[in-house]
Amino acid sequence: GGGGGIGGSSGVAAAGGSRSPSPRPSSRLGSGKVGGGGAIPKQRVSGSRRGATPGGASKSNDVVSRSGHHRSSNINRDFAVDHTLMPTSSTGGRSPRDVEQQVTMPSVSWHCVLCTYENHTAAVSCEMCQSSRCLSSSAVVLTNGRISATSSPGASSSPRIGSASNASAVLRQESELMEDLRHIEEQEALEKWECIVRYCRENKEPFVDDSFPPAPKSLYYNPTETKDNHVVQWLRPHEIVMEGDSKLKWVVFRTPLPSDISQGVLGNCWLLSALAVLAEREDLVKKVMVMREFCHQGAYQVRLCKDGKWTMVLVDDLLPCDKRGHLVYSQAKRKQLWVPLIEKAVAKIHGCYEALVSGRAIEGLATLTGAPCESVPLQPSSLPSEDELDRDLIWAQLLSSRLARFLMGASCGGGNMKVDEEEYQRKGLRPRHAYSVLDVRDMLGNRLLRLRNPWGHYSWKGDWSDDSTIWTPQLREILMPHGASDGVFWISFEDVLKYFDCIDICKVRSGWNEVRLRGTLPPLSSLDHLSCVLLTVLEPTEAEFTLFQEGQRNSEKSQRSQLDLCVVVFRTRSPASPEVGRLVEHSKRQVRGFVGCHKMLERDLYILVCLAFNHWHTGMDDPASYPEYVLAIHSSKRLLVEQISPPAYVLADAIINLTLAKGQRHEGREGMTAYYLTKGWAGLVVMVENRHENKWIHVKCDCQESYNVVSTRGELRTVDSVPPLHRQVIIVLTQLEGSGGFSIAHRLTHRLANTGGLHDWGPPNTSHCPPIDRQVEGLHSPRLIT
Repeated sequence: GGGGGIGGSSGVAAAGGSRSPSPRPSSRLGSGKVGGGGAIPKQRVSGSRRGATPGGASKSNDVVSRSGHHRSSNINRDFAVDHTLMPTSSTGGRSPRDVEQQVTMPSVSWHCVLCTYENHTAAVSCEMCQSSRCLSSSAVVLTNGRISATSSPGASSSPRIGSASNASAVLRQESELMEDLRHIEEQEALEKWECIVRYCRENKEPFVDDSFPPAPKSLYYNPTETKDNHVVQWLRPHEIVMEGDSKLKWVVFRTPLPSDISQGVLGNCWLLSALAVLAEREDLVKKVMVMREFCHQGAYQVRLCKDGKWTMVLVDDLLPCDKRGHLVYSQAKRKQLWVPLIEKAVAKIHGCYEALVSGRAIEGLATLTGAPCESVPLQPSSLPSEDELDRDLIWAQLLSSRLARFLMGASCGGGNMKVDEEEYQRKGLRPRHAYSVLDVRDMLGNRLLRLRNPWGHYSWKGDWSDDSTIWTPQLREILMPHGASDGVFWISFEDVLKYFDCIDICKVRSGWNEVRLRGTLPPLSSLDHLSCVLLTVLEPTEAEFTLFQEGQRNSEKSQRSQLDLCVVVFRTRSPASPEVGRLVEHSKRQVRGFVGCHKMLERDLYILVCLAFNHWHTGMDDPASYPEYVLAIHSSKRLLVEQISPPAYVLADAIINLTLAKGQRHEGREGMTAYYLTKGWAGLVVMVENRHENKWIHVKCDCQESYNVVSTRGELRTVDSVPPLHRQVIIVLTQLEGSGGFSIAHRLTHRLANTGGLHDWGPPNTSHCPPIDRQVEGLHSPRLIT
């Protein structure tokens, strides 16, 4: 047949850079640490403080597990997955393994869990209310308002994929009220705290946390290489010198205010600005500190959410000080301990204080609240090429977030913005600084935001500032009835778009449920480890999905490049053999600590696929070294979730359906369509659809002009023979390093053929070049059009 061509190029041009041959290396991607800005002084600190260290009380005990409670917030570390189908006897007898699994044999009919109608055994959906039979594959029992799943006599007899391999493992987890989970964790933390305090009283010594000791290794990555002279001693509160507050007694809280927070010599504005945003709501700050009263033994529990996992962190009150007895790192005015104790707890979970240097405020908000967080970009340069900034949509999102009482922080002059320091100073703004968003108002056609500089001074001097001539007496009375206050100001939305790079939204809600699941992200060579989540929605619900990867702050983990994450939600039918159906929602694909998306879900069954594109080519062969993820699901109604190990081709189907829904179409010839996923995907996906009933389509894909990318096929030039009535993911290119520039160029050439094989386009008796081996078949094998 004749040839045809489709060409195109996309990407972000970067200065320099060589073309990538895209080999499939056997080792990990290179090293490189995300971050920068801010310096930490380095100096060896000698000596440690005396005190009681109860045996086993503080060694590696910052994580409080809830063994005995099958509660969804607890990461299910013991979740065993069986990769084989369970045999069932046709005679009605059960094998010993079936007895262990307590598999129930099919009965003549099944009851619908939603309307209780008794359906015929052959019916796949309820004849009365049309709900899917798979919703009834486990009977849902309401006990004291709680949902619990039990095996149903009418359950489908299909063998289940991913069933637990022991009877005690929880096959399904349910989401639970966040407040209930917090209460349970606090009770357990309180019991541990009481044991420690009792031990300290008996020994007449204050508590010393030997898992995060008052020593150089708690300050720096490499204590022997430090040369700073800031921290020379660790002091208890009564030993610390606070100028101006000498008559006050030390407390954990007075009334926490954003203006209480003072940053020390550590470049951790990301954490303290998040804490300042949180301090707009006293109730939220107090939830972080489990111990809210001053403890004379110096033991405190702090509840944080690290990389999507709730963690109870035990700390002592020995704080880094200089030779004059002043706190070196952060502090709170009026002799309050909440700021330095929370900072110490965050330093402990990341290994040392130096690990807190540099970051984004959104990470701080997620760590302090555990709530879904979203960053709204305000600069076109932050968006994928060709995308335009939708100002009206952003404004609507800010208004609705304010109405929902979400926490919001605005990042001033950060990201990749070009900042004129003098202009910012003239306008009264601090670049690379985070402000709290207190209010969002549309007043007589004027779009206004009320911001607070958490440091309590240095306010905006442009339009709508306190002394601006734009104010009318009427507007001033409505918006500033009590006059001006330090560090708080009104500013127009237009000026926010000019001087700020993003607004972080932290979706704190009451009365919502959460469930957190833990899994690993396998490379292509190990797709038998691919884990998906089966989600059962029993009634319409609003849902938030957040996919977290392991943090970059811990010194060992920082050697691994960050992954580009994406979480995708599809409809599915049968829980017995879940298949990828229509795309429901997806997050952005980003090299970030976490990504997320939001959706109103109908009553149905869904499958969630967690992806990390730039990890697929790494070829790791040790499952123990696969990077871990945590998937947090927040919802207005309770949900049932189950982690499953689907067939490897689920990955191909997920990418195909994602590309069908979001890709750019190009009708190459009659009966053939090429789809490209490029814009906003930090790479390229090429998928070809052959609708001919008896002809093959040969496809050459040449991406050799691309650079700083890696290919899932191991090469940048591929040739494939796509069978009749099949679709195939031809190639996936991914940006090699998240921080560098990349360029993608692709050209597709195709022809019709009457038989399989590549003929003169490839080696004899081959259909794909390079061949589709076991390593990539789960992604690149042709899939029948269904």
